[in-house]
Amino acid sequence: MIRQATLEDVPKILEIFNYHIEHTTVIYHYHKRTLAQMEDWLSQQQQLNFPVLVTEENGKLTGYGTFGQFRPHEAYQFCVEHSVYVSPDHQGKGFGKQLILELIAIAKKENYHNMVAGIDAENKFSIQFHQKLGFQEVGYLKEVGYKFDRWLDLVFLQLQLN
Repeated sequence: MIRQATLEDVPKILEIFNYHIEHTTVIYHYHKRTLAQMEDWLSQQQQLNFPVLVTEENGKLTGYGTFGQFRPHEAYQFCVEHSVYVSPDHQGKGFGKQLILELIAIAKKENYHNMVAGIDAENKFSIQFHQKLGFQEVGYLKEVGYKFDRWLDLVFLQLQLN
């Protein structure tokens, strides 16, 4: 099942987000977020009319995804960057694919022109996953992130929506 997130989903969204902060280079943050921060984030996404979707299995939230404007300047208004995160015990079961396909459908319906993904270069699975969905690699930034005592490269992939 896939649906719009509600305030009641924020604790589980927070748990997934913080797991990735603490254990992976999927998110280039150092410090876990608080419940209040994530509640504010959801409210801001909703006010800006950006989707926040969740997937569920047997009533348990398994992942979430969203998109927002690529950069905060007017000329970027037709380009969005997406984020999809799945609970570690539900990865590889198709929840991420459900989320990104629905985000793409929403972006097309809302007449966005491009969708961008910024992916840690070591995350070969995510890069290949995006390429299978039609995303093309358009940029490679060397050593722009630093986490877990090492430099990280960032790959940008892009999907033309219309």
